[in-house]
Amino acid sequence: MIIATKYRTIVLGLSLAILFGGCSLVSERDGAPSMPHLDPNKIADAVPRVESKSRYGNPPSYVVMGKRYCVSSTSKGYVKRGIASWYGTKFHGRRTSSGEVYDMYAMTAAHKSLPLPTYVQVINLRNKRRTVVRVNDRGPFYGKRIIDLSYAAAVKLGMARLGTALVEVRAIDPATWKKPKKKTRKAALGKIQPKIKPKAKKPPPVAAAPAPAPSSSVKKHLSTEKLYLQVGAFSNRQAAERLKTEIHTTIDTAVRITTTGDKSQTLHRVQVGPLDNLAQANTLSAPLADLGLHNLQVLSESP
Repeated sequence: MIIATKYRTIVLGLSLAILFGGCSLVSERDGAPSMPHLDPNKIADAVPRVESKSRYGNPPSYVVMGKRYCVSSTSKGYVKRGIASWYGTKFHGRRTSSGEVYDMYAMTAAHKSLPLPTYVQVINLRNKRRTVVRVNDRGPFYGKRIIDLSYAAAVKLGMARLGTALVEVRAIDPATWKKPKKKTRKAALGKIQPKIKPKAKKPPPVAAAPAPAPSSSVKKHLSTEKLYLQVGAFSNRQAAERLKTEIHTTIDTAVRITTTGDKSQTLHRVQVGPLDNLAQANTLSAPLADLGLHNLQVLSESP
């Protein structure tokens, strides 16, 4: 059973909790990838969507290291504050408790009791950074930590370097959740600007020459950013090519492979797009889920 396999892995090495706890149960250690640092401002949240419970990872209860944990039947109303940790290279490419493959660059997390999958909003209470992740794994089973985040999620929350952070975890109902919109500068100023009495009219100024039309390069820069749906990341180029071919047989949308890193450490990302808008990304999530692709990320690319 996949759950038991994952638990045995956790018993041998409890992700980054061991690394930062100053002790290790096995010689293999977890940590960050030897890749260029991710830009936290360019890491997209997981996109909440209504899903059925996964086939694996949702027993009524289970036992790890002699302690029994009960799995909740629903995530409705779940809010908790506590310590978050993260796990990375040691588990990258391995099976999670839900049966999916762990991708440290995807926006996912492990939790001891929430149903799999569950979408949660995580807020770093120290720096107020926040993100949305999809819980698809079990853990952490070390100390009193309440959630184990992927490497990418830890980077976005600004806690990857420290290893742990005090966070608030709040369950999301995908059927009703909407990402809060930021107030525009114009709207914010409109509320605080005092009323000004009109001044006496002055003679009209001499008309200035009209501004020149923007060049083609400026127009290109002002165009809308391109959107892509990242469906996977592989160190093996052939694996990325196989996934690209499989996607082409299912959806009639362009698919590309981008490569980052150097000769010693290379990552091949499979991305669907460019897409017209977020609505198209949501539409494509269903056929991609049929292929077993659940950890989707919406990325934007400047022109």
